[in-house]
Amino acid sequence: MENGVYFVSGIDTNIGKSYATGFIAKQWNEKGVRTITQKLIQTGNTDLSEDIELHRKLMGTGLLKEDHEGLTMPEIFTYPCSPHLAAEIDHRSIDFDKIEKVTHELCNRYDAVLLEGAGGLMVPLTRDYLTIDYVADKGYPLIFITSGRLGSINHFLLSLEAIRKRNIRLHAVGYNLFPVGEDKIIQKDTEEYIINYLKVNFPETLFIKIPCIHV
Repeated sequence: MENGVYFVSGIDTNIGKSYATGFIAKQWNEKGVRTITQKLIQTGNTDLSEDIELHRKLMGTGLLKEDHEGLTMPEIFTYPCSPHLAAEIDHRSIDFDKIEKVTHELCNRYDAVLLEGAGGLMVPLTRDYLTIDYVADKGYPLIFITSGRLGSINHFLLSLEAIRKRNIRLHAVGYNLFPVGEDKIIQKDTEEYIINYLKVNFPETLFIKIPCIHV
């Protein structure tokens, strides 16, 4: 892997992006790749990002200096909804320059930054600017999270069509076994389907199986 920023997104809301982000950060740190996570935009919170808190629990670090400095959670909005609406409800615009500045600072301090988006890949950040547009504009390699729940293959394939159209580099697909409770037959078949699909269509993309561990 290369040093730099990796954007983490997924097929949908509640697909376990935050869980996967924290797990991957822990794995990379254990391999000697100094890794920190950042939340692009957090909604439904006030002073502290709950997703960053989950990352740190999974990483086993507690809150970091960069968290207290606000570098890892530069934009927090109060209403739990899509960023475009959350910004409108709070009567302020998303400061993309601020986000990019703190991402750059984290890159100066760490080998890798896992930048987690809000919701799915096509979630609007403004009324006319999508998350996937942001990823494409910045040229970030993508770590894309999916799972074995019913319907995930459809969402996964639609997303990969959009990724291919925008020439986004698909660094890895994270196959999330969290949370538990999915149909095991569907889960196993979906995993096999995705692995085979990647071999044919995205042969350089990594497949990361993300186990369910107690937080």
